[in-house]
Formats: sequence, C-alpha cells, structure tokens
Amino acid sequence: MENSKGLTSFQGKIVLVTGSSRGIGAAIAIEFARLGAKVALHGRDQAAIKAVQDIISAAGGHVVSVMADLNKFDEVEAMRGQVEQELGMVDILVANAGGSFTLPAPLEDIPEAGWRASVDGNLTVTFLTLKSFLPGMKERRSGQIITIASSAGRIPSAMAPIPYGAAKAAVIMLTQDVAAQAGPFGVRVNCVAPETILTERNISRIPVPQQKSMAEAHLIKRLGTPDDVAHAVVFLASENASWITGIVMDVAGGAVMV
Repeated sequence: MENSKGLTSFQGKIVLVTGSSRGIGAAIAIEFARLGAKVALHGRDQAAIKAVQDIISAAGGHVVSVMADLNKFDEVEAMRGQVEQELGMVDILVANAGGSFTLPAPLEDIPEAGWRASVDGNLTVTFLTLKSFLPGMKERRSGQIITIASSAGRIPSAMAPIPYGAAKAAVIMLTQDVAAQAGPFGVRVNCVAPETILTERNISRIPVPQQKSMAEAHLIKRLGTPDDVAHAVVFLASENASWITGIVMDVAGGAVMV
C-alpha cells in the first residue's frame, strides 16, 4: 500500500523515536504515526511527551510513551523492554536524542564539563541506544536505524560550538561503522544531518531579522522545518530506500554539499 505521497505505508511497523517530546523528534514521530506506524515516544519531560502523544492519539494513531536517561544503559535496556512489552519488537529506531550544551567559543575557553556534556548527550546516548536495539534486529535479520547528526559535524566553522560539532561528526562515523557491521544481517543504518531548523526553541531564540539573513546563506532561500527532517527520515526508513545504507543525508537547503 502506498499513501498519497508515494511512500510505502508503515502499517504494522513499530517505531521508536528518542528525544521526541518536541522539535525534530516530535515531527518525526507524528509523521510515522500518520503513515500507520505504532509509535513509541521518548523523552524526560512528561508534560511535553504527553502533548505529542495527544496530537497522535487525536489523529487516530497508536502511540505509547517511555522515559529514560539514555546516558544510563540500564535505563535504555528498561526502555527497550517497556516498548517491546507494550508494542512489540522495534522495526525502526530513530536515534534523535541530542543537543548542544555549550555556546560557540574558542577551544581554550570551552569548559571541560561542557565538552563532556556534549559528547555524552550526543555520541554516548546514540551509542548506548544502538547497543541496546541492534542485537535484536541482527537476530531477526531485519530493521532500520536512522541517526540524527548535524551540519555542524559536516562543515567546519569558526562560529560552531566545537564540542557539538565534534560529537555529531562522531555520530556520523558511528553510523557508518555500524552500517558496515549490520548490513550482512539485513539491517540498514543511515544518518540525517540537518542544518538550521526552525524548531520551537530556535524560533524563540533567533530574532526574525537574523532568521532572514541566515536563510540567504542557503541555495533554497529559507530555513528548514522539523517536517523537512521528518520527511527525509521517513524516506530512509521506507522500502523505497531498501538498497540504501551507510549514507549521510544532508537536509540543509543546499548549504552543505559533500
């Protein structure tokens, strides 16, 4: 079955999106639910998760929510157990959880705590999430994994928050190494790397004049939306991408060409 956009239906598929209480993760979860998937939301803000869950439920979607600190492997394992008990084995894992925990600054001014927070909050959480879910996919010889990196891990910039860019670049290499290991088991692993996305947080913190000037740096003269990222993720998880693995898809309006 195909929907009106030509993408294979995800009817009956079970999807977990980490970091899906708001922003890009929420948009990804909502899009999978719209296409028929059973979706597990994850986050640490119960009220924010419930808001997304209510949106999906109101549209007739099948959704549950889980909470876990992804820096703690025992909590990741407990999260997997809960999802499997409530929905079943995860077919599609979107490792979206992450964020920037320092401001742009010269390297020598970056606090050690900020560096460790960025590495743990992006790279370590992705590693532990894949470590938990990949074995089952390999055993079943089926599954899709999509990680979320960033243009900050693709192009160097003196204005970039260095710990964030370094961690996201490492997520990319982690993704491709895992794709090489998992491919023979029928598991596809890909990465989406967004540029500036107008999430609720970015809309509130970036003044409109600055948004307009930033848009001019893109070949497509606008900034991205969470839905732009969601559509890319859904494509990579679909059967239309069944011979694609180990790639980095830049969702960047032409600002990144690698």
